[in-house]
Amino acid sequence: MGGVFENLVAEASAVSVDGWDFSWLDGRATEARPSWGYQRLLGSRLGVAQAALDLETGGGEVLGGCPALPPLMAATESWPPNIAKASARLRPRGVRIVATAGFPFRDAVFDLVSSRHPVTTSWSEIARVLRSGGTYFSQQVGPASVFELVEFFLGPQPDEGRNSRHPDHAVAAATRAGLEVVDLRSESLRTEFFDIGAVVYFLRKVIWMVPGFTVERYRDKLRQLHEKIDRDGPFVAHTTRFLIEARKP
Repeated sequence: MGGVFENLVAEASAVSVDGWDFSWLDGRATEARPSWGYQRLLGSRLGVAQAALDLETGGGEVLGGCPALPPLMAATESWPPNIAKASARLRPRGVRIVATAGFPFRDAVFDLVSSRHPVTTSWSEIARVLRSGGTYFSQQVGPASVFELVEFFLGPQPDEGRNSRHPDHAVAAATRAGLEVVDLRSESLRTEFFDIGAVVYFLRKVIWMVPGFTVERYRDKLRQLHEKIDRDGPFVAHTTRFLIEARKP
């Protein structure tokens, strides 16, 4: 068992985690998808927009999968490996890639701002760059997402941490920024990890789940989880997602 554990951990530690493509996990982990189909809905909105901005675009995977883009399309990204991937994928389609975590844009320039799984949402800045009648459209990580895995490594988390991404907080923040929430949907989705390599890869890629995660730091917990999966089958957690659309009057 020790050899299998070491091999799985070594394999997952060596693979690149650049970009926002999780295809390495095919066959090793599963995550149910929200019923609303974010990329499809985003694509329909981009198809009729004149000027749009995609925030924290990652490697451009979601935006790149949309069939039609508006005449003015910009995307921001701050992590250099993702900037390179997004540039290669999106610039041939006329997308302006802006290497920033900020909002270096004029007031009221976009009729659509989007983001999928943003780390933070700068509601006041979003409201500033939206035109009157424009919308912010986003799929976000919800409260206590994959916390079964988080708490396996970190122990029980306080209610403040469990509820920090509650959609009610997003509605309140959007309202304070002067936006009107016109759509809000939430779902809890079954997630399974079939081997410890999938867990290592996931925690290396989604770095805010277990802050400061390294194999060396958590080797004992990783071995415990490997033994649990080997004994009981896939480790089951639940991903939470919410969809929010807010309009600027």
